[in-house]
Amino acid sequence: MDTVLSSRSREVVVSIDRPFVIIGERINPTGRKVLAAEMKEGRMDRVRADAIAQVAAGAHMLDINAGIPMADEPALLVAAIRAVCEVTDAPVCIDSSIVEALEAGLSAYEGKALVNSVTAEEERMERILPLVKKHGAAVIGMANDETGISMVPEERLALARRIIQRAADHGIPQHDVIIDPIAMTVAADPLAGQITLATMKLIRDELGNNMTCGASNVSFGLPDRPTVNAAFLPVAMYAGLTCAITNPLIPEVRRGVLASDLLLGHDEYAMKWIRAHRAEQAEMSAKAGPAQ
Repeated sequence: MDTVLSSRSREVVVSIDRPFVIIGERINPTGRKVLAAEMKEGRMDRVRADAIAQVAAGAHMLDINAGIPMADEPALLVAAIRAVCEVTDAPVCIDSSIVEALEAGLSAYEGKALVNSVTAEEERMERILPLVKKHGAAVIGMANDETGISMVPEERLALARRIIQRAADHGIPQHDVIIDPIAMTVAADPLAGQITLATMKLIRDELGNNMTCGASNVSFGLPDRPTVNAAFLPVAMYAGLTCAITNPLIPEVRRGVLASDLLLGHDEYAMKWIRAHRAEQAEMSAKAGPAQ
């Protein structure tokens, strides 16, 4: 099952049969006070710099969030999307919990965007899914509802199925619904990782949809988070995860994805792995300077 996203000039295909898609998470003011302050003032230089850096590091798409308290989120989201599109042709994931912001962002974007996100709450689906259909977008369906996040994989599967059905009712094909099986921190519940992986396997085997998640959620509250994130992604990819919102600037994460693509047969003759290794070696040599 292929989910095709696009900008004006570039297409990205998410599929279990293709290399993993990294969705850069950095353009998000949550927890980034300087970025939030600049965005609120209408300054998008850091947004542009983050977009350029993430794509250079291997991001195939970029998540864009403008959720700043007491700010005009629709206007800020549009400004951020336009700023990103000025410096890169990577397709975008429009990330907001505010329906008006999603409407503004989708109206401003030239291409097929990914909407982040809709839950299985009936009211939420009835507000967001018509927007997705209207703008010809794809959508992330989170496997939770008004009762919260179930710790039973089969219940998350049922919620994913509900979102897919409601999307179909609105004319959105199944391949344009990417399911988020929900990654939760293992620091709070030692079984959280296993439950997420079991949910992924169920969705892969019974629904066949592409899947994504906020990969860094698994390590929240822990020391050395990059190592935990880098360990999570390969096992999640084996369980059926086809894309993730994560930070490509972390070398461990980037290498983990590349190595997993190689081992899962998505890097023919190891060309991507070899090319990335050579580029890294060249960068190290350039930083070291000429030999004395």
